[in-house]
Amino acid sequence: MAPLSELPPDYDPKKDFIEIVDYDPAWPGLYLKEEAELRRVLGPIPGLTLDHYGSTAVPGLAAKPIIDILVRVESREWWPRLVAAIESLGYFYWSSNPDKDTLYFAKGMPPFGARRTHHIHVFDKERNDELFFRDYLRTHPGEARKYEALKRELAAKFPYDRKAYTDSKTAFIRGALKKIHQG
Repeated sequence: MAPLSELPPDYDPKKDFIEIVDYDPAWPGLYLKEEAELRRVLGPIPGLTLDHYGSTAVPGLAAKPIIDILVRVESREWWPRLVAAIESLGYFYWSSNPDKDTLYFAKGMPPFGARRTHHIHVFDKERNDELFFRDYLRTHPGEARKYEALKRELAAKFPYDRKAYTDSKTAFIRGALKKIHQG
């Protein structure tokens, strides 16, 4: 997450805390509803793909109750066109994101809503590790349980520090990706 100076002046991290909840079977339907809205506002963009990824896309896995959506298009030339369209659905666009390999959006983030409900990451068309990791967790329930335990531990340790929470999951994710790419 951006330093507080880059967030809206009335942003309060205490209202934007990290919480892990048990799996909710409504999550796939919430993704499909948002996918339909995104397709409506994005229109015909070459190579547009949308995917539900992250922990809410893994049946039975506890997660932050935030639907992660991966958006990919044929070329980065289309990225500027995505911003206003996605913002029209109530998303906050992190324009000062230091990672130039992604566009990032959050919906419901305080002060724009009571709680985050969706995240959108726009990546290059050939980037697939997020989907590989999702599928790995779907097919390796023991690893999914280890990941869930790690997330619960980190949420308790870093309830108001999204960057520390995310960074602390990196070693687990890299380990899983190494297994995937070697297998």
